[in-house]
Amino acid sequence: MTETTSPHPAASQEFAGLKALVTGGASGIGRATAELLAARGARVAVLDLDPGDLDGGSRPLLGYRADVTDDASVRAGVTAATAALGGLDILVNNAGIGARGTVEDNDDDEWRRVLDVNVLGIVRTTRAALPHLRRGAEVGRSAAIVNTCSIAGTAGLPQRALYSASKGAVYSLTLAMAADHVREGVRVNCVTPGTVDTPWVGRLLDAADDPAAERAALEARQPTGRLVSADEVAAAIAYLASPLSGATTGTALAVDGGMQGLRLRPAGR
Repeated sequence: MTETTSPHPAASQEFAGLKALVTGGASGIGRATAELLAARGARVAVLDLDPGDLDGGSRPLLGYRADVTDDASVRAGVTAATAALGGLDILVNNAGIGARGTVEDNDDDEWRRVLDVNVLGIVRTTRAALPHLRRGAEVGRSAAIVNTCSIAGTAGLPQRALYSASKGAVYSLTLAMAADHVREGVRVNCVTPGTVDTPWVGRLLDAADDPAAERAALEARQPTGRLVSADEVAAAIAYLASPLSGATTGTALAVDGGMQGLRLRPAGR
């Protein structure tokens, strides 16, 4: 019998030798993503306003302080991270903030603040990272960008006007970036999570008049009947970032418990 060898590396270590940078990587989806990429063989650096203590995960993570609303801060963070990693193959644009209310409920300053973080933060970080990603792609390395979007960018949700506008921009930006950079060997995709059980959602629930009822309502609007976990979103990001998905670009991958596409009848009917 002739032994055959798979043309692909083992899925559990498909990031071996690759270098990744995750913004907003000290907690929530970002932290879960950084740890998963590291566990699968990547060298990973995190940019965050407060990198904090990154010990205790599956693999060591490098942490750098950066404010995605400040171009100089972003460029310094990307420069330091890529120097320590020895290059860059994967960028995960995950840093973001939330907002509640209708179009009437937030003033101009809040609109500017959220758009500055959620949209221009991606612009600044990508702008700083692209030269490094291109260099890797030029010598045949896998280069990928994954943006964290949201179900709010593709579906109308109540009390989320500002947040939805920012994530709709992220969705469109992802498609435009994918078109701009595909011939440079840089793939660009995004994930569109539903409501994820993260510290930010926990703070929203704590601020509600009836946290238990609010959680039940958020769980009920997802067909699976539960919130999405940060690890589930991280797994989707890892798929899009992986060299095994080399034919995937300009794609939005829903991780929303069926919220976007399913229309279930009420239980018992």
